[in-house]
Amino acid sequence: MYRLFKTLNRVAFIKALIASFAVIALVLVGSRNLQNFDAALFAYLVGTIFAVFGIAYRYSVWLQRPSTKLYWKRSMQFLFSKMFIPYMLRSLKLFFKNILAQRFIAHRSRTRWIGHFLMATGCLLAFAITIPLTFGWINFELKPGDDLTYYTMVFGFETFSFKLGSMMAFVTFHGLVWCSILVTIGAAIMMKRRLTNGGLIATQTFADDWLPLILLIAISLTGLGISYDYTFLGGRTYQFMAVIHAIVVILFLVWLPFGKFFHIFQRVAQLGANLYKTEGARRGMAVCPHTKEEFATQTHIDDLKLVTEKLGFDYSKQDGSNHMNLSPEGKRSALAKAHFEVRKKSGKFFG
Repeated sequence: MYRLFKTLNRVAFIKALIASFAVIALVLVGSRNLQNFDAALFAYLVGTIFAVFGIAYRYSVWLQRPSTKLYWKRSMQFLFSKMFIPYMLRSLKLFFKNILAQRFIAHRSRTRWIGHFLMATGCLLAFAITIPLTFGWINFELKPGDDLTYYTMVFGFETFSFKLGSMMAFVTFHGLVWCSILVTIGAAIMMKRRLTNGGLIATQTFADDWLPLILLIAISLTGLGISYDYTFLGGRTYQFMAVIHAIVVILFLVWLPFGKFFHIFQRVAQLGANLYKTEGARRGMAVCPHTKEEFATQTHIDDLKLVTEKLGFDYSKQDGSNHMNLSPEGKRSALAKAHFEVRKKSGKFFG
């Protein structure tokens, strides 16, 4: 146990603890000191807190890497600069386009984009519904003398009401059903690709490629099972379906920080990478001394030198220049020239 704690990243561990306690505080405040908290959702809350701890810990460790740390630092510098308004608008546009609409993957395949979009939309909507309910931020109440009207309470305040049997009630109480259908269809599309694409079959692994899809489908189908039970079976199998659904969801939450879906949280960082690229181009491009052509932003080249030096690599040349100033074509040419000079001095060009 001592060795385990010794290997922990202390900075990441403290940040993860802070994030976990922040969630607990939000639950206490949002549910009015647990007054509106549903005890039946306690297991889901524990799983959520564990997921928050794991995600915060891993994300903190990821941000401590020299290259990621520098990207993050530069992104914040560029965003909160005199270009704040245009860069913020650009970031919001990219957020809706690439994060919500998943358009970044559309150029690869229309079918792949549809599957990605359905899964992402279903998951985001499901989290938007379940997290407020699990945290006790939203609850529904019946008032004495009126058992046909549900009152929606948000943070303990009455917001709106709807009649049982109305269209509003149908849409509200079946919100997770629509999410499950979207996720199931999207996951099925992605599964078909993994069963028919030769390249994927040769390179895919169970943990990285199949387990995420299996968990999503299991959550969706068990959730649909609960809805089917109370709609058509009168709740006869509710206990069984609810326990199975809870087990699958908690397994998903526990696995979330360590599995493939961690890239969901990394994806947002690409907004900063886009700003980095845009600001770099605005500041000027680097010109390769060999090809005399632009090949990258000067900001990127300068930062690359900083990162490589921090990692213990020195690419400085005897004439005072740096190997990083060369474009990929220039580096290949320099390598070929070095080989030529060595073989020339040895008196043998072949053999």
